[in-house]
Amino acid sequence: MKDLKVSLGGIVLDNPVIPASGTCGFGKELSRWYDLDILGSLSFKGTTIAPRDGNAAPRVAECPAGMLNSVGLQNPGAYHAAAFELPELKSFFHKPLIANISGFSEKDYVEAVEIIQRDSAVKILEINISCPNVHGGGMAFGTDPKMAAAITRAVKRAAEKPVYMKLSPNVTDIVSIARACVDAGADGLSLINTLLGMRIDLKRKKPVLANKVGGYSGPGIFPVALRMVWQVTGAVDVPVIGMGGVSSAEDVIEMMYAGAKAVQVGAANLQDPLACKKIIEDLPRAMEEYGIERLSDIRRVE
Repeated sequence: MKDLKVSLGGIVLDNPVIPASGTCGFGKELSRWYDLDILGSLSFKGTTIAPRDGNAAPRVAECPAGMLNSVGLQNPGAYHAAAFELPELKSFFHKPLIANISGFSEKDYVEAVEIIQRDSAVKILEINISCPNVHGGGMAFGTDPKMAAAITRAVKRAAEKPVYMKLSPNVTDIVSIARACVDAGADGLSLINTLLGMRIDLKRKKPVLANKVGGYSGPGIFPVALRMVWQVTGAVDVPVIGMGGVSSAEDVIEMMYAGAKAVQVGAANLQDPLACKKIIEDLPRAMEEYGIERLSDIRRVE
């Protein structure tokens, strides 16, 4: 029998497959399709200290081999999430949770962390410094090593759970950002978030998205994500959760050979709500094909 278990800094997951934040809400939508306890973990909706309505519509556009989104961190806010969303989520999901936290200042991040980490099911704090769809924060923190380090240090001072910084691919040198976060105390890293993209409506002669630009995700970005994960895991000695265009069991294994300890699945969930379930069920077949008995035995290729 194939062993799918993996470890994120001592937190053992039954398998490495995790729905990415922003693609599964607080789990309710996916729970209508299958028993979420099949998952390794779940990264719930990116949460800010205050509620957000998100960006104006239209905020989703189709692309070859993927999609653009400019949702803009729509969420009910940390207080509501802690009081209502997380108790409901725990009623149908009984595995370690990853809390995705976003903000517009050090104070925002710290306050949201202090509220959300009180929940015992939250085992990892995933700090989003890479969202390309908001102004005055988000990706701005993740494109400068000093700013990335400052947010990391601020969160680490307040955090009682492991801190994983979620990195942006919209940089010249992602390794320098990764090193800055790790040097500032990050326990792990998540990468990559979406690539900044755009579509133009030729009939209207206007951008398709109301925000004009948005985050490009889907299979088209997988080679970029794989390269960045491989570069980062060769430069830092902390667990990395890899993501970006993952849509099959083979993609999961390939991402782990790039050095990832676990893998998040994003846009594939929006195309097929059963995507994560199908990938998990197909992993033993793919492992057999490539001669893998235990996923934890996979080592980064050189």
